[in-house]
Amino acid sequence: MAKEIVVSGVRPTGELHLGNYLGAIKQFVELQDKYKTFFFIADLHAITEPQDPKKLGRQILEVAALYLACGLDPKKTTLFIQSQISEHLELSHILGTLTPVGELNRMTQYKEKIQEGQPANFGLFAYPVLMAADILVYNADAVPVGEDQRQHLEFARTIARKFNSRYGKMFREPKALTQKTGARLMGLDDPSKKMSKSAKSPDNYIGLLDNSDEIRRKIRVAVTDSGREIKYDSDRKPAISNLLSIYSLIANFPIPELEKKYKDRGYAEFKKDLGEVLVQKLSSIQKQYRALAKNQQKIKKILEDGAKEARKTAGKTMSEVRRKIGFLG
Repeated sequence: MAKEIVVSGVRPTGELHLGNYLGAIKQFVELQDKYKTFFFIADLHAITEPQDPKKLGRQILEVAALYLACGLDPKKTTLFIQSQISEHLELSHILGTLTPVGELNRMTQYKEKIQEGQPANFGLFAYPVLMAADILVYNADAVPVGEDQRQHLEFARTIARKFNSRYGKMFREPKALTQKTGARLMGLDDPSKKMSKSAKSPDNYIGLLDNSDEIRRKIRVAVTDSGREIKYDSDRKPAISNLLSIYSLIANFPIPELEKKYKDRGYAEFKKDLGEVLVQKLSSIQKQYRALAKNQQKIKKILEDGAKEARKTAGKTMSEVRRKIGFLG
């Protein structure tokens, strides 16, 4: 029986951080053993905001190296650069003809980005259409998403239904794969806002390439709640709940067990131990990353091979799409 298909990507902007790892990449590594996986570096999505071309190229290779250092295996998964598969853009245009402007106007993330000061360009406005194409061009069964991407995935499901209704059965309606804990890690400096590489304060997140002293410092200065009790309660104690989520995910240690372990012990001791756990895990990733970063030709070859593999599946999908909508072969 053929494995179900899973698709996802991460934009190569800013530095990858702990939220990216625990909320996405760690899950990707686990999924590659269970599914047929396509994981891409979303450079087309990255240019919805201005990018330095030379820096963008470096960041694409950096993200690829970090993906590999975190455990993605080119023998198990297809890793590639989004812009190298032209079928993404072709399908995006076709899906765009089925998309009412009013539906895009309702997208929460677009409104949030504009409020944050991002330029209100067409690429950002049509982001959900390209994201739907990213998913549907591989006819994905499932997509790992955080809570902030659920609306976009639901849009992809809706547009798949519209295409199938108009042109005949073609696309599956992909389901969401979400983690119960860690799908949306919050900022270390403000637990009411998502951990983000675009945050104004560097103390908002821990970068995957932060050195050991910086990791310990950021955990030490992370905000906590009133009182001393180390208890998971996202409403009453959002800051310590966020740190418990990080500890649980990085150490594969259930939150209830952590609550027992640190019962009657203070925040300082808890944060000291969390800092050491993070240093140990990220040091291992950084060691792998440094070794990979020395051989950019190897990374480029992995991405080229991945693009060839992705193009086979995307090309097959688009041949059928073109036939269904009446384009000449």
